[in-house]
Amino acid sequence: MAEKARRVDDALDRALPLRHPERLLASMRYSLLAPGKRVRPVLTLAACELVGGEESTAMPFACAVEMLHVMSLVHDDLPCIDNDELRRGLPSNHVAFGEGVAVLAGDALHCFAFAHAAEATAGVPPMRVLRAVAELGKATGAEGLLAGQVVDIDEERLLPEEVGLEVLEYIHLHKTARLLEAAVACGGIIGGAEEEEVERLRRYGRAVGLLFQVVDDVLDVTRTSEELGKTAGKDLAKGKATYPKLMGLEKARLLAEELAAKAEEELQGFDRNIARPLRHLARYIAHRHN
Repeated sequence: MAEKARRVDDALDRALPLRHPERLLASMRYSLLAPGKRVRPVLTLAACELVGGEESTAMPFACAVEMLHVMSLVHDDLPCIDNDELRRGLPSNHVAFGEGVAVLAGDALHCFAFAHAAEATAGVPPMRVLRAVAELGKATGAEGLLAGQVVDIDEERLLPEEVGLEVLEYIHLHKTARLLEAAVACGGIIGGAEEEEVERLRRYGRAVGLLFQVVDDVLDVTRTSEELGKTAGKDLAKGKATYPKLMGLEKARLLAEELAAKAEEELQGFDRNIARPLRHLARYIAHRHN
């Protein structure tokens, strides 16, 4: 995973060189190249290889997935949404560059992600590329990430007991899991997966995505800001509904174990050796410390 993450970092750096207008590009690069786990792009690469594709073929889409994820972080940190001043151990984009530039940098990353995926992908039938582009569009729009984000904003007006697990799951299946699901599905599509294989990868990604958020909620109340690289205890301080708050810490941890097992179950039927990276990624997400 570390080696793939390094290659993703190199590809991101090459994809977005500093150019005019320098302040906008510097803001985009500041957040895009900040130290991160690169879970989403690594999932894209691993899924492509699982179905017989090459890492290099999927790299443009892996980069696009990370650009979209970073866009969501830049916008999520803004004072008008989550108002967080720390991200990946650094001052948030709007703290470093100002709110106006941060909004524009997020918008520019959103646009560039699709352009890069479409233009830089080589040796793949156009219909596969088109299908993967559409997958990313749905994952980040009103059917996906933004749907979860707006319900999350509305949820802040309610008491945690008024939210309930059903609403909480809707928020995180859309705000967090949908892009992780798309990351895996795009890798499979670009790699030439059969329809049934894409659906299995999609279910794996959905389980891993929800797992990521459950673990995030647990870490928010069990780790420090220094360990997390972002503000710890923020959701608790704002009175937001989280899995530990609604289920209790131990039940949230049990749910994480169940989701990890569900994700691994979806990999049955694929070559066990080639599926190892995806299997271990699920375990890494379940047991990560930041």
